[in-house]
Amino acid sequence: QVQLVESGGGLVQAGGSLRLSCAASGRTFSSYSMGWFRQAPGKEREFVARITWRGGRRDYADSVKGRFTISRDDAKNTVYLQMNSLKPEDTAVYYCAASRSFSLSFQWAQSYDDWGQGTQVTVSS
Repeated sequence: QVQLVESGGGLVQAGGSLRLSCAASGRTFSSYSMGWFRQAPGKEREFVARITWRGGRRDYADSVKGRFTISRDDAKNTVYLQMNSLKPEDTAVYYCAASRSFSLSFQWAQSYDDWGQGTQVTVSS
């Protein structure tokens, strides 16, 4: 099991930036990759970005490419999501997730095994 705790959310104006953190603990060695998802009111949870622990492979949703950057700090067992040029449509609860196995379907929430509680990001227009 992996325990995940997100932080760094808040209220920001459009065009601003936020940096989210996801601190992982427990059996982190069992995780293959870490991902960020978000869920806006009335919508399904959607994929944002992911990074693999071993190779640092990064993947992004088309909606955030060029604006968001996922990164990791192995020593701290922490994954970050740097969000720049934020838009009102980025408003959502952001969740950190861990996947135990390789998957070509990393955009699917069902591919992940452990989840954090989420952190609210609100972007005003």
